[in-house]
Amino acid sequence: MAQGTDRREFVQFALKEGVLRFGSFVTKSGRTSPYFFNAGLFNTGASVGKLAQFYAQALIDSKLPFDMLFGPAYKGIPLATATSVALASHAELTGRDVPFAYNRKEAKDHGEGGVLVGAPLKGKVVIIDDVITAGTSVKESVEIIRAAGAEPCAVLIAMDRMERAGPDGALSPHSAVQEVQQRYGLPVVSIASLTDILALLEHNAEFAQYRESVLAYRARYGI
Repeated sequence: MAQGTDRREFVQFALKEGVLRFGSFVTKSGRTSPYFFNAGLFNTGASVGKLAQFYAQALIDSKLPFDMLFGPAYKGIPLATATSVALASHAELTGRDVPFAYNRKEAKDHGEGGVLVGAPLKGKVVIIDDVITAGTSVKESVEIIRAAGAEPCAVLIAMDRMERAGPDGALSPHSAVQEVQQRYGLPVVSIASLTDILALLEHNAEFAQYRESVLAYRARYGI
């Protein structure tokens, strides 16, 4: 995971860009959440460039060995691309030029063909995405990487919601992130988590009014 200062800075950055919002939001699962995180709203050159620096730093701070990046279609594509650029100029990776690849949703039947674009998949591969909800894109990515003879070595995400899946009364015992860790034996590195959002609410008077509702949501659905 990213270090403490980076995590706090990232939450502030997400707020400033309107990526993190507080209020009342219906999630894809049908839950009413007191906060909303949508990394797709990092949609300018400057914001994506800064986001990539957070991804790069979180990966380096994790101390995990890796050879390249993989971005699952579609959100993972710009994330892997931008993070590769950020790593290329990072002081701790002087002399390294980290390759990246991504997949298409549909196979291409002309040109180079296939579903893969970018560098050949080989060595230890980090899967980059925005969040993990159902874990579907991780499953597909792991299958693609292994089929190419490479090794998925970690999943790198922006936000860990620390939230259990399933309907009320039949919640899964683990969060989506924990499920991925257990099912695939992969470490999941996050830039920030719900814990960091709560820390912001505790120390920022402007958003303190949302703290109780976020705490109640975590008590109901969190790990």
